[in-house]
Amino acid sequence: MKNVDDLIESAAELAARGLSKGEIADELNVSRETASWLVERSDATTQSDAETDTADTSSAPTTAAENGSRPQDIHVDWAAIGRDSKRMGHIAAAMADLLAKHGEDVDLTIGIEKAGGPIATLVARELETDLGTYTPAKHQWEEGDIEDLGGTFSRNFAGIRNRECYIVDDTITSGTTMRETIEAIRTEGGEPLACVVLADKQGIEEIEGVPVYSLLQVISVGTNE
Repeated sequence: MKNVDDLIESAAELAARGLSKGEIADELNVSRETASWLVERSDATTQSDAETDTADTSSAPTTAAENGSRPQDIHVDWAAIGRDSKRMGHIAAAMADLLAKHGEDVDLTIGIEKAGGPIATLVARELETDLGTYTPAKHQWEEGDIEDLGGTFSRNFAGIRNRECYIVDDTITSGTTMRETIEAIRTEGGEPLACVVLADKQGIEEIEGVPVYSLLQVISVGTNE
């Protein structure tokens, strides 16, 4: 994706396929607030196009990207890695190396769905651990208070109780999903020792006492005044 308008178009396509705003946020590696803004802008574009078809076209309509106040966020596009299993394998080996110094008998790796699941599978293979997956509350989120929702661990993968584990995801946007996962693991009786992601937008060193590692840290220099 090259610009904001491409993101708006992608958000519209995902919304048309029935994905919730939380799932759209996950697919586009942006915050929930940014996902809402993108969907709203795509709706504004559709309405603007419809009005233009029946109105005087002597003046160009405002584009979706120009309409409204943009949220401060960074989109991380790692599709060049994700589309190739060999590249993914190399990235997973690097992520596993970051985790390896934490614990000697860790036998479980938890991937945060959706994108974290495939990465965690490869990391677990590198570390020779079992595999579990967690679906965060944001995947159910559409409107209203996300605090009323809860995430789930898949029964198709390894259980957590009384086990130390690692946590794997693709990106950290605000840290909310990682914090939720850590708390969910502890509620199940597990003990997370370390987290690892491809890219961290916040420069977070630890969450809830659990160290966080990333291959890339993305730092925003510009500010909105």
